[in-house]
Parts: sequence; structure tokens; C-alpha cells
Amino acid sequence: MRSFLSYMGGKSLLTRKIIPMIPEHTCYCEVFVGAAWLLFQKEESKVEIINDINADLVTLYRVVKHHLEEFVRYLKWILVSRDEFDRFKAEKPETLTDIQRAVRFYYLLRCGYGAQILNPTISIPAFQPPRMNLLRIEEDLSAAHLRLSRVYIENVDYRRLIERVDKPFTFFYLDPPYYGYENYYGKDIFSQEDFRILAGLLSTIKGKFILPINDLPEVRDIYREFNIHEVNTTYTVAGAHRKKAAKELLITNYDLPAAT
Repeated sequence: MRSFLSYMGGKSLLTRKIIPMIPEHTCYCEVFVGAAWLLFQKEESKVEIINDINADLVTLYRVVKHHLEEFVRYLKWILVSRDEFDRFKAEKPETLTDIQRAVRFYYLLRCGYGAQILNPTISIPAFQPPRMNLLRIEEDLSAAHLRLSRVYIENVDYRRLIERVDKPFTFFYLDPPYYGYENYYGKDIFSQEDFRILAGLLSTIKGKFILPINDLPEVRDIYREFNIHEVNTTYTVAGAHRKKAAKELLITNYDLPAAT
């Protein structure tokens, strides 16, 4: 199944390559969940945990899991328009109920240009209909609602989560911001120093991990003690109609099959 979100840095095209690389595990943990492309496309694990520091994103996942009917009811009467987009953008999330906050975030992501997080702008192209089809919201989200039914949803710092759930049978999927683009998701949420902190933490864990990231000399240096694999992928640039081939790194603490 597909993710129900458009999210900056989503790995929709890379997941098909990553899934065969996942080792045997009991506990699956996405530390920086974003659009949860890997969770939605892989087979279900016995225990599954998704986490993100973005409270709006986590609230959306929790509402889709627990309150889908009310979430859909609220959206059915909303217009896709610039005025509505600007109204949602001006609202302060902390003043809203969880369902209102989830609706606001979902609307801004679905109707916004390029899935921008910090300063979203509405996209009204002349060549395609709105990306949010109000008549199919319940159908689009029902599969996600069922998939999330047995998933733990967390909103904690990555260090705390890794330390708490690390076991020999845990598999971590880590998809942090691209190196050099840390502030695209919010000021002071994740810094370049955090890449070194994360590397130090991963060098001590009992479980296994995969970390996809952009290929830069600084990244190769920070993660030099781990296995570094090159993989070709495609980035979506400013919407689904422009794509760019790129090389990305997969960092692991275990050997991958030779074919990969």
C-alpha cells in the first residue's frame, strides 16, 4: 500500500530496494517516520513502532489510527481553495483539538506545493486537478487506519527512543534529514552535530539498522566505521512531474547480500 502523505524527503522510490535488505527481526522501529513509506509497504512485524519529533505529524497518525470517522467527517465540508489554505496556515496548532490539528496539517500537506513543512504555499496548477479528492478521503485513509491499528506511535527524541527499544531482535529504520538540509523540517530540531551523536549511539546498539542519506564526503566520514552501500534512486523535485536521478548511501551495521 502507499503512504497517505506527501512529505519532504519521503523514500517512496527507494523503499522497494530497502525492503529485501531488512534482516530478520521481532521489533521494527522507524525513528524518523515522515511519510512512513517503509512501514506501509513492508510485511507486518510482530511489534512495530513509529516515531517523529514533529507533534503535528504524530497527531495526524494518532488521529487516523483512533478517530478516522471524525477526521473524515470534518474534511468532507472543507473547500480546496486559496482562502481556506491561508486560514489553516494562520491557525496556531497548539490552540486546536487533536482532530482539528490533524486536519489542518493534512490539508496543508496535501494542498501545498512540494510538501513544504515550515512555510507551505498552495499549489493550484493548470495541468492537473487538486491532489486532495474530498470524495475519496475515507477510501484513501481506511487502509492506513487498519495498518496503524497495532502500531505504537511515539513523539520523543531519537536518542531516548533508540536507547529504550534497542534489543538484539530490534531493527531500526532511520531516515533523518539529508545532510545540509536539517532546518527544512524546523529550526533546531536536528543539527549536523546530531549526525555524529547518532553515529556514536548506533555504534553501541545490539540491534540492526539501515540509514539512507545523501552521498557527501562529510557523511562518509561520520559513518566510516559502518558498512556504506551506494544505491541509485530518483528524487521528486517540486512535485510529481519533475524527477532527478541521484545516488544515495545506505548505512548499515550488518552485511547486505552481494546482489544489492
